[in-house]
Amino acid sequence: MEGPVIAQAGPYTVDVEAGKTYYWCRCGRSHHQPFCDGSHAGTSFTPLPYTADAAETVYFCGCKHTAAAPFCDGTHTKFLIK
Repeated sequence: MEGPVIAQAGPYTVDVEAGKTYYWCRCGRSHHQPFCDGSHAGTSFTPLPYTADAAETVYFCGCKHTAAAPFCDGTHTKFLIK
């Protein structure tokens, strides 16, 4: 299995709506980050659905390597050049 493309070395800050379902891009190829636009076609990736429980600000993972998908867990710091 191929690995995901790092779309951004940091989280995407998004204000979500209660009850709305969002489809987080797992492959990193979407042109509508952090959400899926179907760019994963032909890969082993599929989007991850997330339904917001409340209207709030959330931080979707941009590096696509988080252990807390779809949310940022700081894993992107491993990809930053120091």
